[in-house]
Amino acid sequence: MSGPEPRTFRTMFISDVHLGSKAAKADFLIDFLRHHDADTIYLVGDIVDGWRLRRSWHWPQSHNDVVQKLLRKARKGASITYIAGNHDEFARQFQGVHFGGIVVADRAIHETADGRRLLVIHGDQFDTVVHNQRWLAYLGDHAYDAAMQVNRVVTKLRHLLGLPYWSFSSWAKVKVKKAVNFIGSFQTVLSEEARRSHVDGVICGHIHHAAIENYGDIQYINTGDWVESCTAVVEHFDGRMEILTWAHVLPESSAGKDALVPVDIVNLKGRAVKAA
Repeated sequence: MSGPEPRTFRTMFISDVHLGSKAAKADFLIDFLRHHDADTIYLVGDIVDGWRLRRSWHWPQSHNDVVQKLLRKARKGASITYIAGNHDEFARQFQGVHFGGIVVADRAIHETADGRRLLVIHGDQFDTVVHNQRWLAYLGDHAYDAAMQVNRVVTKLRHLLGLPYWSFSSWAKVKVKKAVNFIGSFQTVLSEEARRSHVDGVICGHIHHAAIENYGDIQYINTGDWVESCTAVVEHFDGRMEILTWAHVLPESSAGKDALVPVDIVNLKGRAVKAA
């Protein structure tokens, strides 16, 4: 027997999946895509983690399933644009090229149902560490790997105790003062770029921190990620933007085995997603 019909939106924005990384929550994203659909889909960078794949190959079936799920949506008529990020910067050489109905771009302008124009960009172009101190960016990437290893240990302990998923790395990132300052600076810089581009707002990824904020007349929107928070941004048919958070793992005591179950969709009303 088939499941319920997916919720349909005008537009869906997903970023920072990091396929090719052991930290990628591909199963959660597959479940999300099974329950949600949109006429237009933007993949806002770092969908594939080329940095990690160069270090060691990791591509389980679930990562391939994500790609196949997106290609299937394109075949069914969804307009899908792949905005390249820094971890999948190899895609930038293919701007304008279509792959199975998915077109590659460095940036795009999206017009909402209520007539606003939004710049869609990954955001790494405005991260001075990524551009000016490449070695430090790679060092930071290794540190992030270490944080995710700690995250996996914490997740297993919480699982054994019957507690829901909670991201140590996301909590640590928000608690560290420099990280908080970086997030604020990043949001300001991206909002200024939107203003220079004569648009009404910006939708980006890169920093794994979902948010909808207003900076004067500019709306800043970050899609979050599918490594820690499992969030996406959707546009309703009236132009309203919303952050959705999706899945968690049931403890064995209540499910018999790990099982994906949908979390109630949350309208965060402009607030950043925070770990439970």
